[in-house]
Amino acid sequence: MSLPEIVSRLAAEAEAVCRTYLPAGRRQGAYWQVGDILGTPGRSLYVRLTGPRAGKWTDAQSGDHGDLLDLIAANRGLDLRAALDEATAFLRLPRDTASSARQPVPANSTAAAQRLFAASRPIAGTLAARYLAGRGIVLTHPEPALRFHPRAFCRPDPGMSRDRWPALIAAVTAADGTLTGVHRTFLEPATSGKAPLIRPRRALGLLLGNGVRFGAAGPVLVVGEGLETVLSLRSVLPDLPAVAALSAAHLGAFEPPPGLRRLYVAYDADAAGLRALERLTDRLEPRTITVRPLPPLGADANADLLSLGPRRFRARVLGYLDPADVPLALGRA
Repeated sequence: MSLPEIVSRLAAEAEAVCRTYLPAGRRQGAYWQVGDILGTPGRSLYVRLTGPRAGKWTDAQSGDHGDLLDLIAANRGLDLRAALDEATAFLRLPRDTASSARQPVPANSTAAAQRLFAASRPIAGTLAARYLAGRGIVLTHPEPALRFHPRAFCRPDPGMSRDRWPALIAAVTAADGTLTGVHRTFLEPATSGKAPLIRPRRALGLLLGNGVRFGAAGPVLVVGEGLETVLSLRSVLPDLPAVAALSAAHLGAFEPPPGLRRLYVAYDADAAGLRALERLTDRLEPRTITVRPLPPLGADANADLLSLGPRRFRARVLGYLDPADVPLALGRA
């Protein structure tokens, strides 16, 4: 059975999939609603249960979307191969029927993400830099993963007629540096804040297991839940390599690069963030990787930067690092 056939079979049993993997949700008409892809109670994520789009889901808060195979992968923190095995077991298919389905994810969205990133420019002196400065984030050197596009296409929200907005563009890459997607933060020129959209942050391409990477990979790494979380850390400790996973679900599914010895996890102070930390810790327990949390004082690291100021925030973060990693964080390694 091919990958599209497995996705189709899952869509035909969309409600059963939701009841199994998102049991804290509830049916609302033709949709299943829940807080996020990890199954936190709430209403941000909705899955279509019937009709030609059955099995398609969207998280209105993060902008993530996909089919039920994507949902299973992110919910369980699995790569594509393991997600296919999980889906096969759920559908009670013989394991060998899924072998031919182990093929690359369709590249249309990834190719579009690559074109958008190539058409963007460095953020210095742009609206994107002013947006970050408004969040207390002033970067001391260029970050190649960040770019700015003055008129990025945006599928309009209901009632909105404008379809292009300026955007902060962040490159999502695999551990080998391959660009697999982009994260877009649409901006309002008049305020230098987020655009007045229901979902001003949106993703394009393949995010699961990947992230927005800052600095050269090495034996020590920080992975954060959101882009502003990681950029807040980079603004005060620019020599500490870091990756933004872009959501709690993707944080839980993050795949560390080879050779990693110690992973610091900057999570948000909510149920989804704590669950992502727990899931990532459990996944990495069998490996020789030490996982150490970077707990926020407020809602997240960016809130801490704004409330404490750069100097006190920097001192707080350094206090959670292993003493052996402090010289690296301070650029003295």
